[in-house]
Amino acid sequence: MIASDLPKPPALKKDTLRIVPLGGLGEVGRNMTVFELNGRLLIVDCGVLFPDDDQPGVDLILPDFSYLDGRLDDVVAIVLTHGHEDHIGAVPYLLKQRPDIPLIGSTLTLAFIEAKLAEHRIQPVTVKVSEGDVEQLGPFECEFVAVNHSIPDALALFMRTKAGTVLHTGDFKMDQLPLDGRITDLQSFALFGDEGVDLFMVDSTNAEVPGFTTHEREIGPVIDSVFAEAPGKIVVASFASHIHRIQQVLNAAAKHGRKAALVGRSMVRNMTIARERGFLTVPDGVLVNPKDLESLPDDKTVLIATGSQGEPMAALARMANRSHKIAIGPGDTVIFASSLIPGNENSVYRVINGLMRLGAKVVHQGVARVHVSGHASAGELLYCYNVVKPDNVMPIHGEIRHLVANGALAVQTGVDPKDVILAEDGVVVDLKDRTARIVGAVPCGLVFVDGSSVGEITESELKDRRILAEEGFISIFAVVDTRDRQIVAGPHIQARGMAEGDEAFDAVQPRVEEALAQALREGKSDPHELQRVMRRVLGQYVSKRLRRRPMIIPVVVQA
Repeated sequence: MIASDLPKPPALKKDTLRIVPLGGLGEVGRNMTVFELNGRLLIVDCGVLFPDDDQPGVDLILPDFSYLDGRLDDVVAIVLTHGHEDHIGAVPYLLKQRPDIPLIGSTLTLAFIEAKLAEHRIQPVTVKVSEGDVEQLGPFECEFVAVNHSIPDALALFMRTKAGTVLHTGDFKMDQLPLDGRITDLQSFALFGDEGVDLFMVDSTNAEVPGFTTHEREIGPVIDSVFAEAPGKIVVASFASHIHRIQQVLNAAAKHGRKAALVGRSMVRNMTIARERGFLTVPDGVLVNPKDLESLPDDKTVLIATGSQGEPMAALARMANRSHKIAIGPGDTVIFASSLIPGNENSVYRVINGLMRLGAKVVHQGVARVHVSGHASAGELLYCYNVVKPDNVMPIHGEIRHLVANGALAVQTGVDPKDVILAEDGVVVDLKDRTARIVGAVPCGLVFVDGSSVGEITESELKDRRILAEEGFISIFAVVDTRDRQIVAGPHIQARGMAEGDEAFDAVQPRVEEALAQALREGKSDPHELQRVMRRVLGQYVSKRLRRRPMIIPVVVQA
């Protein structure tokens, strides 16, 4: 359902549950859903999205909080399903508007968000929960359920309200052999199904993938074989939150007599937190300071770094372009032990090519099983639908193709197609009397974080940046005397970021001068009007002769 085609939703009726996704539907990232009942709001997750190549200069993309304008005091809590950035990364930006909103989450999730909030100098109000716990949050009774994911301590949420019940999976899979022994609690899912699930909100990321997601445990032997064959240093690139993957790398390092060091601020921070909370077990003597590796032979070292998505300032990208103090060369092995997030392909392959140009062997998901997904594949989703037996289904967390595929799976298990809610960000769904229906849409744009600015960069500015990057820049300057109606100096033309030099504009300079002089003779004296004259003549020439559409900045100064 396209949000822009929908009307503004009607006033919410008493004892009706309203669901408003502000992120995560139609994209992989910035997950955030607002639940409203009888004037009170509950937020589930509040994450960020990482920018695409066509959003130059943008650091992060936040959910659009404008739906909450004037209503922050109605928010009873923010429930965080797990500690990934696309679920917790935007929390600091929301808490800056109201710092005392309670944060509800598991031990590890709260530890990650507390460390993040400390950097923003925010002291949060937190409530720690575990699987089986029940919390009354305003009119929402929330029961928390263990689910398995690519980060430990993830939780699903079962919500009981006067309007009905909702089972929100968060991100999950059904790994039957997890490293920490904590499996998805399907028994509770079945009990909720017996109680009655009016709306099932289901992770869609792997809905197009047939069968079942591979067990995390199966990666260990692959990593072990790579370690056994590596003659030089090993660099492992992973998400800074992928504790299970780092655990297997440390185990392999211990087995093969290598010392390991963590590289990257977020990697060091998260693994320290995980170790202190008991989610990461470090073999004795394996983990050392990166400086200690300098005195060891390459075949005795492992570096665990960030940068698996090709981030230009991350350690791995800097190694690839030889701007990092750690040098990569022939005999070295680099393992990309994470998935490739859609949109990051060019950046990742650029880093891979750079590493291979230096002589390194690169092992990634395309050539070896060094990563498994943290999301349930189609077979697992079908199993869940049959266990839960929901009245209504709302696929979440994924691009449009993922949501559609997930909805089709629900229909295969017997859910009526009219009870499958396919929505995108901003689409409003109301639940009442075991029926969920789309009732309208609210504004829900992209909020860009650009350096210290939040929400100040618009699509217009991004368009200008893309033009500067792709087409170049031309400035044209003139000094005029509007009283005597004559040109005092110029026009002077300079180009930047274009293959042609300034001499390419010698042919058009007289035309611009004549057009400017004609405008002055006609009595035009407004500098902005004179600038438009220069831009028009120069733009037509550049478009026709050079077949370019650069940014043109005209400047007219009155003498």
